[in-house]
Amino acid sequence: MVMMRNKWEILNDLKPLIVMVIVQFTYAGLNFFYKLAANDGMNLRILVVYRFLFAAAFTAPLAFFFERKTRPRLTWTVLGQAFISGLLGGSLVQNLYLESLALTSATFAAAMANLIPALTFILAVCFRLESLGLRKVDGKAKVLGTLTSVAGAMMMTFYKGLEIKLRWTNPHFMKEGHLNHRPRGGSCFLGALMSVGSSLSYASWLIIQAKMNETYPSPYSTTALINVMASIQAVVFTLCFERRWREWKLGWNIRLFTVAYSGVISSGVVVVLLAWCMQVRGPLYASVFNPLSLILVAAAGTLVLDEKLSLGSVLGAVLIVCGLYFVLWGMAEETKRMSKSNHLQAVEIIASAIDTDAKDDEK
Repeated sequence: MVMMRNKWEILNDLKPLIVMVIVQFTYAGLNFFYKLAANDGMNLRILVVYRFLFAAAFTAPLAFFFERKTRPRLTWTVLGQAFISGLLGGSLVQNLYLESLALTSATFAAAMANLIPALTFILAVCFRLESLGLRKVDGKAKVLGTLTSVAGAMMMTFYKGLEIKLRWTNPHFMKEGHLNHRPRGGSCFLGALMSVGSSLSYASWLIIQAKMNETYPSPYSTTALINVMASIQAVVFTLCFERRWREWKLGWNIRLFTVAYSGVISSGVVVVLLAWCMQVRGPLYASVFNPLSLILVAAAGTLVLDEKLSLGSVLGAVLIVCGLYFVLWGMAEETKRMSKSNHLQAVEIIASAIDTDAKDDEK
């Protein structure tokens, strides 16, 4: 009986780990299907529209049923925050990311996405939400991690080096589709700029989202609002460029599967899983698993998409991941220090109160 209880306890402790591995596999699959849809000729702007339409259709009922009695009153301020969040964390970031994915490779785009913690730290310092804290170890770690990540991004963009040849690709699969597209140098540079822009947009969204969570603490309703706003923005933006209705048609092919997967799974189920994991273990725990999707995407890219790895791409990705962990370690140490400081302040207040009571009793 004790053995069974211990096994269940171990399994319960492993739940966050299992959930985060599933999440990263899901993200890796998303990059893979994005690249397949792009190489199949699907209009990327239309893909973004369908993603958020599917996501809104999935998350709106969840918000209605789970938070209809608990969510606060909807105000114009909340709607404004949702609009900005839908732009920075939805329509804009996805359009930039997909364009960069089409111009470069799935591995490159996944690696550049790991710049988000460093860019978030830079924006937080600029808006005085964070301090550099160069006199403390955690502050130095965050600055070092930011510089390392930026150096890695520059290396991936400007340095290629030797090509790393792998014999794992599937040539039969490559012959069946148009997956052997090779971007030119100029396209790679433009794709790199779009990757940085996508990461910067997402980092800005994180700051706005933190403020929105304070004024409207209902995660399902917030997610539904953002998806609705992002879908409206994406429709308006796409109609300005694409009015040929035949491009909007979805058949029983990779395009329909990609938009359904990205909308329902990535913007729906994964959001719920991440919310649960961050509630149990915190956001830092969830961030640590980000490089796993990079490894999975790189493996899928070389195995199936025949993407060529260069020495510069590998070294740049390693630098970005190392920079990510420097930033995360600095954040963890800062949290511990702040928690310890708050604890000491609480102890001092209690001790002062006890001394005051003791003096009053003596009188």
